[in-house]
Amino acid sequence: MLSTRLVQQMQFVIEVDKLKQVLRQTLLTNGSRRENSAEHSWHIALMAIVLAEYAPAPIDILHVIKLLLLHDLVEIDAGDTFCYDEQGNQSKADRETQAADRLFGLLPPDQALEFRQLWDEFETQATPAAGFAAAVDRLQPLLNNQQTGGHTWKLHDVTSDRVLQRMAPIQTSAPELWAVVQQVIDDCIAAGYLKEPVTEEVAIGDLNASVP
Repeated sequence: MLSTRLVQQMQFVIEVDKLKQVLRQTLLTNGSRRENSAEHSWHIALMAIVLAEYAPAPIDILHVIKLLLLHDLVEIDAGDTFCYDEQGNQSKADRETQAADRLFGLLPPDQALEFRQLWDEFETQATPAAGFAAAVDRLQPLLNNQQTGGHTWKLHDVTSDRVLQRMAPIQTSAPELWAVVQQVIDDCIAAGYLKEPVTEEVAIGDLNASVP
């Protein structure tokens, strides 16, 4: 007879397999298909291990990996909300909070509490570990867009100023990686992968016409 604790843990393990079904906007670097959220979680966890030396403060890398592997689980219920989808982001917090309540509630109480606290830590960005985790999470799709000729940016008409705004937390959470961000964005603009914002210009004739 299995213990209640083990049954709950097995239910959680089976349930989180559904993350493999959640498709993101980002393509794989070979451009063959969209990545799923489980693949994204694996990728950023590995990136955190590789790039740990660039965290601005000493961090527990295992703690960072936990943050990265847990924070997207809520997409099983809430779906992946594209970061540049203004309308979708209005309801994102409520949808994901409800998902966290249900998913982590499948676990035994002690693990449910631990996992929920880790998820909240990532969401609030209140610690250096969470800040570094978020920096890696934002860097990954930037690199994938570079490798796929700006596919997602072009698809949604995203301009360089919006990408810079999205990447901005990296400047404080992992400042040594900010140079990578700037270089990638500059290269993508030069290659035509990423458009710069359109600025309105007033013709000289229009100015003259307005002078009495």
